[in-house]
Amino acid sequence: MQRNITNSLIAINGLIFILMFLFGGFSAFSNPRIYILFGAQLGNLIKAGEWFRMITSMFVHGGLFHIFFNMFALFYVGNLVERTYGKERFISIYLITGLFGNLLTHLFMPGAISVGASGAIFGLIGLLFGAGFRHDTPSILRPVTGTALLPIILINIIWGFLPGANINNFAHLGGLAMGFTFGWLTSIRFTKRSYQIWKSISYVSFGLIAISFILLLIFDFRFYLFF
Repeated sequence: MQRNITNSLIAINGLIFILMFLFGGFSAFSNPRIYILFGAQLGNLIKAGEWFRMITSMFVHGGLFHIFFNMFALFYVGNLVERTYGKERFISIYLITGLFGNLLTHLFMPGAISVGASGAIFGLIGLLFGAGFRHDTPSILRPVTGTALLPIILINIIWGFLPGANINNFAHLGGLAMGFTFGWLTSIRFTKRSYQIWKSISYVSFGLIAISFILLLIFDFRFYLFF
């Protein structure tokens, strides 16, 4: 039986959340230092060469409600996309859209500590949104693609702009836009050649995730060694 990547991502997010709590106690999610140690994104650190934080930050969350709602959405949307597009395209698009959202965050909110999987999750929603505008999308998927997703997209975007929401809408909009592009341009059905291309991209995606966490561990070791 092949491993379900969506559930594996949820497990990794959950593990990091638990480790943050064990490391910092009840004050962990109000302590910027804990966020940084576990891989949060921060502009000056990215500029200093710690690019890997644009990946590790996608697995860090800022509290119980944050991780609960993100993982609930990932479980529902992730499993749908993984079954529909396949594991190779799922992990590739998840990482690429999340990265694009974090890139916008770096450009427009360089002073903010940014964490969370919602940019990548919005990427998956954007993928399904874009798929609804293709003529070759199977009719059975119409209720969960295209304009059917517009209400949930608008509600979340508007909510993110409300005063005091403390939501990174740049990550959301970036992930959504990149996901829509993939959904609009990518047929759900694929050829043998396109499968091999996506398979190669998925290997790169897994590799980047692994390398990013290895580099984070090296950073943490150096931090404790010298400070």
